[in-house]
Amino acid sequence: MAGLSKSAPSRNTLQVPYNLPGSDDDDVENFAGLAPSTDIDPDLQLANSYRRRSSVVCGSLITRSALISTLPLPPTYLTSSEREQVIEDERSLLRDNHILPRKRSIHGLPWQQRSHAATENDPLLAQEGPAPDVLATTADPSSKWKDSVEAGIISTTWQREAKVLAKYSGPMILTFILQYSLTVASVFSVGKLGTNELAAVSLASMTSNITGYTIYQGLATSLDTLCSQAYGSGRKTLVGLQMQRCFWFLLVITLPIVVVWESSEAILLLIVPDPELCRLAGSYLRVLAIGAPGYAAWEVGKRFVQAQGIFTASTWILLICAPTNALLNYLLVWHPVIGFGFLGAPTAVVITNWLMPLMLFLYVAFVRGSECWGGFSKKALQNWTPMIKLALPGLVMILSEFLAFELLTLAASYLSTKHLAAQSVLATCTSVTFQIPFALSIATSTRVANFLGATLGDAAKISSTVAMWGSLLLGIVNVTLLTAARHDIGKIFSNDSDVIDLVAKTLPICALFQLWDSLAATAGGILRGQGRQRIGAWINLAAYYILALPFSFFAAFKLGWGLYGLWSGVSISLLLVAIIETIIVSRTKWHTMVSEARERLRDGD
Repeated sequence: MAGLSKSAPSRNTLQVPYNLPGSDDDDVENFAGLAPSTDIDPDLQLANSYRRRSSVVCGSLITRSALISTLPLPPTYLTSSEREQVIEDERSLLRDNHILPRKRSIHGLPWQQRSHAATENDPLLAQEGPAPDVLATTADPSSKWKDSVEAGIISTTWQREAKVLAKYSGPMILTFILQYSLTVASVFSVGKLGTNELAAVSLASMTSNITGYTIYQGLATSLDTLCSQAYGSGRKTLVGLQMQRCFWFLLVITLPIVVVWESSEAILLLIVPDPELCRLAGSYLRVLAIGAPGYAAWEVGKRFVQAQGIFTASTWILLICAPTNALLNYLLVWHPVIGFGFLGAPTAVVITNWLMPLMLFLYVAFVRGSECWGGFSKKALQNWTPMIKLALPGLVMILSEFLAFELLTLAASYLSTKHLAAQSVLATCTSVTFQIPFALSIATSTRVANFLGATLGDAAKISSTVAMWGSLLLGIVNVTLLTAARHDIGKIFSNDSDVIDLVAKTLPICALFQLWDSLAATAGGILRGQGRQRIGAWINLAAYYILALPFSFFAAFKLGWGLYGLWSGVSISLLLVAIIETIIVSRTKWHTMVSEARERLRDGD
């Protein structure tokens, strides 16, 4: 989350689709939506979206949606077993809303209402003819579903949302840690070459994050809203179109990024007085520029599949690419035959940056996710305005926070070398713990966006409420973890007793703000799902640059609080962000969000 360790997926980045695991049935059933129909009023087509069962594997799900009235279904759209599952999934949610009888029975008798219990007046044997629960299993509930959605009586439950969000978040934590390891591998492989090389790769990594990777991640957050809402509404090919628009946009942005990286040596000489350090960092960045378009493709591709609920794709790809990257670092840096020293590290990163989108392309083409790809279109070069309106605030949200933590690391270097070393340890620890609520933030963002795209504002509200309570719980876990291990964490990274002592003294305040950090991350995810990135952008700018950094520098240098002072300002600002964003989310007019999502989808078309 902080300092040089912010090379992991950026905070407040975002993604989870419209899938509702069962809450009361014995088996966990996922909501699939409306069965195919052809007599839907065009004015109601957004309210009546068709959904296929979502398969949750390692925290991800797959949901296929299509507008019933306007979008033709391919001949192979659903297999017979999938169609049966669609109907069963409809019943699951209808049962939860007491529109169809429950599946359970008491002593062999159908349990038609949740509040109904067997009494002495109940018959011992069922009446002749099909039992009500059998009728519920054999009847097509399409008409009931349509009427229920139109009447606004379909909703989810907190149990359902808790199960889904928990399943989504778990594997994403692994994904983020694996992506974080890509940069760490370069630091480890180059660090043993010498002090200058280690400092150069750290400087180059910080520069590439600020001027490149974080920009890609921030701009790509527009897809957290656009793709997820398009998928929730059933406009499958619009998901692919929005992804194409963002990809071409990022390619345009890549041009100035590459120019900066190619000229980085001269630029760094204006800031860093060591010419040799600037030369090494500049050469690192010049090689890294070759992989910039690949990283852009990875960011948009990742959101393309995540909007469909396919979260396992990035997990499996990184499970392959992370070890490959580590092996490449060894071979290209240290191997006696093919290794070529310092520049082997950025070469390994370049190969990995291109390998990730290539594998993702193969996954979509041959495994799943291709139903949202409608082919290349000239429309992708048009109508960028709605995307840019979301992309720029998303960039401000992420870059403002990332840059603030980088400035804290820079400030720590003015205290002493030992303070800088301790700051690096603290930054790494808080980055790792942040991945837990950050995963929940992504899950919440996509899920809320899918609900709004499907015009189910009340369900989006319930999911948001569950997510906020879940983030509070995760924050408490992080506080407990860091507080309990404060005397041991420093020993993992350093043998210097002064560094260990500094880490132990500062960790309590780092642990404390984990609570606000968790709440702020999830609230930011909800805002992204609603398409209100601009609110988070303004809040972050004000909190970090008007409050946090001035107070941090004043406390650290004027009051003599050192690292404790640097982190105090951040803690106060995150508390402020958490309070403001939580209030905004709690006062959301969800039906207004549904209307805005509908307008956004029309603009996208």
